[in-house]
Amino acid sequence: MPAPRKSGAFLVLFWRAKEYISGGEEFYKKETNNNVLSQEHIDAIMQLFDSKEEKEYVSQNVDNEKIAEGNYDLSVSSYVEKKDTRDLKRAWLDTLRDLNVCSQKGLVEMFDSSIGASTVTMPYGGKTQHTPIQTMIAKLPVMKGKTDTITMMSYGFDPYLSSWSPYHGSVYAVVTSAAKIAAAGGDVSKIRLTFQEYFKRLGTDPYRWGQPLAALLGAYDVQVGLGLPSIGGKDSMSGTFNDIDVPPTLVSFAVDVASYMDVVTPELKKAGNVLVKLDIEKDENDIPVYRNVLAMYDLLHQAILADKVESAYAVGFGGMIEAVSKMAFGNKLGVDIDTCITKRELVSKDYGSIILEVKPENVNTLGIPVKKIGTVNDSAAFTYGDVTVTMDEALAAWTKTLEKVFPTESGVEQKKIETGLFDAKTVYTAKNKVAKPKVFIPVFPGTNCEYDSAKAFERAGAEVETIVFRNMTAQGIRDSVDAFTKAISQSQIIMFPGGFSAGDEPDGSGKFIATAFRNAKIADEVMKLLQQRDGLALGICNGFQALIKLGLVPYGEIRPQTDDSPTLTINSIGRHQSKMVYTKVVTNKSPWLKEAELGGVYTIPISHGEGRFVASKEWCEKLFANGQVATQYVDMNGNPTMDEYYNVNGSYYAIEGITSPDGRVLGKMGHSERTGRAVAVNIYGDQNQKIFESGVDYFK
Repeated sequence: MPAPRKSGAFLVLFWRAKEYISGGEEFYKKETNNNVLSQEHIDAIMQLFDSKEEKEYVSQNVDNEKIAEGNYDLSVSSYVEKKDTRDLKRAWLDTLRDLNVCSQKGLVEMFDSSIGASTVTMPYGGKTQHTPIQTMIAKLPVMKGKTDTITMMSYGFDPYLSSWSPYHGSVYAVVTSAAKIAAAGGDVSKIRLTFQEYFKRLGTDPYRWGQPLAALLGAYDVQVGLGLPSIGGKDSMSGTFNDIDVPPTLVSFAVDVASYMDVVTPELKKAGNVLVKLDIEKDENDIPVYRNVLAMYDLLHQAILADKVESAYAVGFGGMIEAVSKMAFGNKLGVDIDTCITKRELVSKDYGSIILEVKPENVNTLGIPVKKIGTVNDSAAFTYGDVTVTMDEALAAWTKTLEKVFPTESGVEQKKIETGLFDAKTVYTAKNKVAKPKVFIPVFPGTNCEYDSAKAFERAGAEVETIVFRNMTAQGIRDSVDAFTKAISQSQIIMFPGGFSAGDEPDGSGKFIATAFRNAKIADEVMKLLQQRDGLALGICNGFQALIKLGLVPYGEIRPQTDDSPTLTINSIGRHQSKMVYTKVVTNKSPWLKEAELGGVYTIPISHGEGRFVASKEWCEKLFANGQVATQYVDMNGNPTMDEYYNVNGSYYAIEGITSPDGRVLGKMGHSERTGRAVAVNIYGDQNQKIFESGVDYFK
């Protein structure tokens, strides 16, 4: 490095993306992700250099004395290296903030992801439920018996790539959808495709017809090359409003059939494992060499079947930065990125490439040409040379972009909750023993959990009868009342399943169910079951709402609600929520919790819009004192909390479920029936509270 001069000064120019040069004029712009530097820009730079004028973020005069005092290293290599170091962290966080990469959790949670007890991979997985899946995986629904067969569905589309070249956009839409299937453990050779096509209004302009034609030619080329047919789809050529056109759009949806035993989930599993990258070969026109793609994905499938792959993620819009970050979020494991990986490689949209997590001993036994890119650690940070991006920084960047649009928290006051466990001296036992108890499940318009609930009881050894309440005519209502009354008289258990009875309108969920069960004939039979035959009652979600409106919880009898009665109301965030929650069993007084561990924490799916338990301080203290609080929402350490990430609806004292005074009636929000083999495999923790087994065992 040359020694600094004794006099004079350096003019330092900074050329930054998305910044301005002099006079507020934008000399630099972004066009489809390509930086355009014209002669106009060059002239502006030279003019600024000649004038020695200082412009914030663009140019600065620095005296030689100041340079000497600071012992600045002005060598090119050093300067560039430090600039890259600074920019890499910014690039990492900016990538996670991008609308095409950022978290959509607040939107996804509005939709019921666990209905049917057949969801193999929940939308977000890992201990923290922050690793998003790329492929929807669900078991085939069967009325009776079990199935190991699953279906997979993924999609691929990049509007920027399609705008640059509709041909390439279609090719890589298909390749991306196939890569996601491959990363999830699917056999690419079995994929069938369906396309969603959407283009600007074509009219009579031949040029406008060129875009859909190019897109279809690309789609045809990749289908022939991979041997994967498109068997359905939908097209529209009306994407124009005045002078605004949609980008050329051909979305590829890939569907596959597999066994649940083949599934690989994307969250990183263990510190010490190695991250490698599987790349596909491309020709001189940047088109995949299809034979190579099929061969690579087949080898990957064989490696997965041989249990040599711990997790996998298809590289997408955000490059390796997106893939590695999202893989790490779920279990908050860190990653050391090898410095042999260039910054360009980290941000490159290598569609078709897949990141694999493998054990060190399996790196050389995969049978696939791969490149090592990093190592998993337990530091909760991403490191690249001297650059460090902490997990908190990365998560903050990823989650904040859409927080105001699709919020995940409402700002519930964080209060410390100090409640203990209730260890009952005695538990109510049935006097009337039954070898195979019968369960009556009433079904109302909007109920959607009757099949899951029936299967849960049948697995536990009970006989189940479901009857639909018919309300289309007056005679249908009368017949339903008679049928319900008869079924209750012949049953030992009443179970109110979840759903959205009567659309949860008006004035609160469960109101329609409660109104029906206040019928004198039905109500009388319910009380006979509870008071004379030692029967049980269970209500989950919508059913819990019905129980509380009937008074069966917390009073243990059908009675009118008073102004101070505990109730369930709309979630504090003001919307429907669907995710997995941690709940702790805090009493053993109820027969429904006999097989559950007192103080045990269970991971349970929730799906509701009105699950917030509200009661006065006096009522809450009374419920805890009587051992009527069955379960509470807790954090990952098992502590009851008001943190909305865990206490999803903002329930007072984190109460998730309550019982009648003797414990024989249980109402809870969490869907304990949505369990089974190969359900929510990317969620950690015990998912079986065994409440159905406990209820059946009560009569034996």
